[in-house]
Amino acid sequence: MSSTGAQKSGSLTLVLMVASAAFGGTLQYGYNLAIMNAPTTFIQTFVNETFLERWNIQLEDYQVTLVWTIIVSIFSLGGFAGALIAGPMTIRFGRKKCLLLNNIFLMTGALLAVTSRAAKSFEMILIARVLVGINAGISMNVQPMYFGECAPKHLRGAISLSSAVFTAFGVVLGQVVGLREILGSEPCWQYLLASNAIPGLVQLLTLPWFPESPRYLLIDRGDKEACINALRRLRGCEVQSSELDEILQEQTETKGMRARQPWELFTDRSVRWQLISVMIISSAMQLCGNDSIYFYASYIFKEAGVSDDKIQYITIGTGTCEFAACILCNLLVERKGRRFMLMGGYILMTVWAVVFTIALLLEHNISWMPYISMTCIFTYILSFGLGPAGVTCILPTEIFNQTARPAAYTIAGSMMWLNLFIIGMIFPFLVSELSEYCFVPFGVVCLLSALFVGLVLPETKGKSLSAITSEFNKLNFKSQDEKCASQAKKQYQLGEVSLSTAL
Repeated sequence: MSSTGAQKSGSLTLVLMVASAAFGGTLQYGYNLAIMNAPTTFIQTFVNETFLERWNIQLEDYQVTLVWTIIVSIFSLGGFAGALIAGPMTIRFGRKKCLLLNNIFLMTGALLAVTSRAAKSFEMILIARVLVGINAGISMNVQPMYFGECAPKHLRGAISLSSAVFTAFGVVLGQVVGLREILGSEPCWQYLLASNAIPGLVQLLTLPWFPESPRYLLIDRGDKEACINALRRLRGCEVQSSELDEILQEQTETKGMRARQPWELFTDRSVRWQLISVMIISSAMQLCGNDSIYFYASYIFKEAGVSDDKIQYITIGTGTCEFAACILCNLLVERKGRRFMLMGGYILMTVWAVVFTIALLLEHNISWMPYISMTCIFTYILSFGLGPAGVTCILPTEIFNQTARPAAYTIAGSMMWLNLFIIGMIFPFLVSELSEYCFVPFGVVCLLSALFVGLVLPETKGKSLSAITSEFNKLNFKSQDEKCASQAKKQYQLGEVSLSTAL
């Protein structure tokens, strides 16, 4: 086979590996966010009927809303649990096997969901949501790590960003499958909740044919031959010495070091600002309120004055916006850089949050203001997809070494899921209490996030880990450097005094 043909074969292997891992991976996160919007009233009725049949209790409206909010938001607690166990699982089983084992949670959850109606148990829906949350939590941590370690340096950002593209695709797919004409009707809602098993099955059938992460094989398992074979398959040609040398350098730097635990990173000064950056940016990804739009799209569009019969079709537009934006971000990230995309996304979101608030305040006075409100929601999601949605998941891969990376993803994932849970729980009450001002807190978060990225985060595009680490060390050891500099200055001045005395 010619070198060109081999490279094409390698590129195809890489693309198919990305599709296989992501289709049963981060796609599940977006899909499980979106499918809960369509059956809202049906599951609320089911909960009410269950209470009435079991205990002869007629729930009040606020009680039904509370149970429903718990069903929706407990997905985030499952995700938090998944984020906590993702790190140890990747260390023990490897990146690829971890993704495959992760389907156990998904299939069990799907089985509980599909049988919950026949069993007349809304508790089974709760447990199913926890299990698919665990599945999503593991996928959101392991998949970007797997992609970042498999991709060549010049494509690392674009390949890692495909996680966000598939998340957005999952949202669109969930919204389409959730249409009343498909599975979003009253007789079919249990099948809608269990339909997430199909992408999981696709992954189980395809992912075993692809290689494990080369970095994991060499650095964690010490198997150089397996690493070279994996690289050869992924690149479709003989391994370039520069790429292998970089992995060997990282192996040398981490030789004798065991995998770090999450709590150890908090006491390590050499990764202080890396950790702060990951925690703030992962939290901002949820505190900006974007994913709450999928949880409670109907609430927002009702506030904007959209009629009930049109809401399900308009919500598909929200997912399509993020999907299109993530693809655009994927094309731009290696040209414009991570910092530019992240900061630009948050600045745009701040602008749209302000415009949206003004539009909501004026919607009763100006007839066309509801359309401005809807436009702002779409542009808000579009701006999120252009930067924060994709770039956030790349950072732990690029700024932490192999021994600290699983722990960093555990912390980042935990922050993301905890904040998603908090936002998911308070969002309906935020809408009802703040009404027209409901997006003001999100606008503040976006503004502060843009400032943090602009002032603190260095650019990581196309840089080696050692170069990125040296950038962060300027912050991690700033006070120490200043102290050394002041001591050197004193010694220099002292030397001048001694010299003048001698003269």
